[in-house]
Amino acid sequence: MNETLRRKIALLPERPGCYLMKERGEVLYIGKAVNLASRVRSYFSNQPHSAKVQALVDRVDDFDIILAATNLEALVLESNLIKSHRPYYNIKLMDDKHYPYIRISVQEAFPRLTVARRVENDGARYFGPYYGTAAIRQVTGILRRTFPLRTCKLPLPGQKATRPCLSYEIGQCPGPCAGLVTQEDYRALVEEVIAFLKGRYKPVVQRLEKEMARAAREMQFERAAELRDSIKDILGLMEQQNALQTAFVDQDVIAAAQDGLDAMAQVLFIRGGKMLDAQAFALPREGAEPLREVLDGFLPQFYEDRLPAREVIVQALGDQDTMQAWLREKRGGAVDVVVPQRGDKKRLVDNALQNAADALRKRNARAQVVHERTVGASRELAEALGLPAAPRRIEGFDISNTQGAQSVAGMVVFVDGEPARKEYRYFNIKTVEGANDPASLAEALTRRFRRALLPDKPWLLPDVILVDGGPQQLAYALRARDSLGLSVPLFGLAERLEEIWLPGKEAPVVLDRHSPALHLVQRIRDEAHRFGVTRHRQLRGKASIRSRLEEVPGIGPARRRALLAAFRSLQGIKEADVDSLAAVPGMNRPAAQALYEALHGDPGADA
Repeated sequence: MNETLRRKIALLPERPGCYLMKERGEVLYIGKAVNLASRVRSYFSNQPHSAKVQALVDRVDDFDIILAATNLEALVLESNLIKSHRPYYNIKLMDDKHYPYIRISVQEAFPRLTVARRVENDGARYFGPYYGTAAIRQVTGILRRTFPLRTCKLPLPGQKATRPCLSYEIGQCPGPCAGLVTQEDYRALVEEVIAFLKGRYKPVVQRLEKEMARAAREMQFERAAELRDSIKDILGLMEQQNALQTAFVDQDVIAAAQDGLDAMAQVLFIRGGKMLDAQAFALPREGAEPLREVLDGFLPQFYEDRLPAREVIVQALGDQDTMQAWLREKRGGAVDVVVPQRGDKKRLVDNALQNAADALRKRNARAQVVHERTVGASRELAEALGLPAAPRRIEGFDISNTQGAQSVAGMVVFVDGEPARKEYRYFNIKTVEGANDPASLAEALTRRFRRALLPDKPWLLPDVILVDGGPQQLAYALRARDSLGLSVPLFGLAERLEEIWLPGKEAPVVLDRHSPALHLVQRIRDEAHRFGVTRHRQLRGKASIRSRLEEVPGIGPARRRALLAAFRSLQGIKEADVDSLAAVPGMNRPAAQALYEALHGDPGADA
């Protein structure tokens, strides 16, 4: 596991939600979990995995999570995310039609209560989805006993009253077909059912609890047990979930978490009633500011280059009317800005706030790790090297060549433990013959130190210099420094055992392999090696091009420079035809023909 995975795994909450496994930013797999901490950690444990899971784990270098309010929300959110990202390792998930909904046909004079498999834009009210057919049957059974709405398909109101069916006889329908209930009274019953399904079900539970207690007093224990199970079913299945709403709406839900220093804004994107994504935005130094002012400042920046949804739900705002007017102008159409205090939209804001708090906690932990790896590591390094203070500017040197050819010294600069790439430099070794890394290092350092002594625009001297190698390399580096009368601290890092060599010390300093100071000097050494190798390969490639072109009669230095300027590389020259080669300034037709045949072979040679 890399450092990113270790840090994020340590911060996983024991909450339901979805996790997105990634490789280089690409989503490989999306899963749901009742307990994110337990589920995600299981991927990176020592327990054996199936071939598919092991292949996934071998590729993962990062992951994200989205917290859910309930297990059901996590289930539906997983489906939405898979449809959006289509990850390689996910099987094709079932379509939404497999999740049952409760449907109330409010567009009819006497609405019916039925179970639907798909949400349609037909004017009816849908509630759900609910996981499991048996479970939803229990809920609809409770609804029909408590709120007896009709389920039949009779067109009502009819021209004349008919005899009521069995549902009326057993108390599960008020008999609108027989004219036994007015449309106004029936509508009042429908509104009670809708309120129940929207979450206001405590009055019903209280009523059932009273009936259960009465049944127990009257020793009707079977009836009491049925009521107890009904209450349990209601409490379990009427969980409010936000991942899939039943209205066809587009919403942006925005909240911010604060910790006294910084803030983190979270945006949930709901499109067509589905929560499709979530994004977090760090707001440095906003942790102690009034929340309304923070979000007043965040929204204009967030919507600067994007269009708002039809409805923007915000945790808090200072000037709601002005913000709404601006967003409407931005969208070029209607936008409702809502600051909810209760209900479903408040629960959406609470969910966004929970995700924001989780993202802020991770950011703080990441910042702590970065501090330990940079400033903290510099302090520890100062103790190991015997420096009076933590070094702010550290330079690293490494030599790269191929059997002494195209020898290059790479110089990298780290400031406060972080690479300062604009200050990287390389030195083409000019005076050393063959593969002599210590002497090449001495030449590079001598030239670097002389730059620090220039009267005009001198190079800033570092607090300490790291050279790649042991006592021999360090001795040559000290000789270069002392020859110019400087006193910059130097030390060497021997790669084989990761030993730190100090001037005048017979034994190396060996840091703990988990030490931040050791990790810092390893990063500097490896970066110097990478930078030097990159430059060496460039020189070697140019030398190879020159050698190939030098073999062609009639292609001298001027023509080589013109060809490289025109085609950028040997491959570009090789891909050009004779006419294109002849068109290069300084070239002629015979030289172009000779060059083409040298690179491709004489077309008539096999004849």
